[in-house]
Order: sequence, then structure tokens, then C-alpha cells
Amino acid sequence: MNHLITVELQKFVVENFLLGQPEETLAEDSSFLENGIIDSTGILELIGFVERTFDLHMEDEDLIPANLDSVRKLTLFIERKRASATKEASA
Repeated sequence: MNHLITVELQKFVVENFLLGQPEETLAEDSSFLENGIIDSTGILELIGFVERTFDLHMEDEDLIPANLDSVRKLTLFIERKRASATKEASA
């Protein structure tokens, strides 16, 4: 798992949703929804951040909890998206 992506995501979530609490308070596997970290409006903000920061376009079918509900899930999703984009560009 790409540590740089994880750190960037944790920083964003802590600064924007946990109001600057220490980054250690957000475990990589903490569910954003179950723990009340991010609500539905916050998910939209998170999606915008991911698209801008990691130069990705998220399709409707990408917008599921399996991809977006924790730092770990989001990091793995970003890695898959990047790998897919690289494969398509080289084909």
C-alpha cells in the first residue's frame, strides 16, 4: 500500500473532518461512516479532494463504501485506479 497516499488522505480527513486532532487518532481501517467521521456531504468533499489531488476521475460505480469508507480502502482504490489508467494509456 502506498504510504504517501495514505498520509495525504489522513491529513485531509483530520484537518477537514476531525478538526485538527492528531493524525494518530484516525486508524487506517476506521470506517468513516460507522464512526461518524464523514457524512454524506463530507463524502462529496472527499471525492473532490481525491479527484483533484490524485488526478483521477471517479465514475458513479466507484462511489461505494468498499472504495471510500476508510483511509485503507481509499488508498487501495486510488492505487487500482492509477494502475488501470496506466494500463489503458500504454495499450
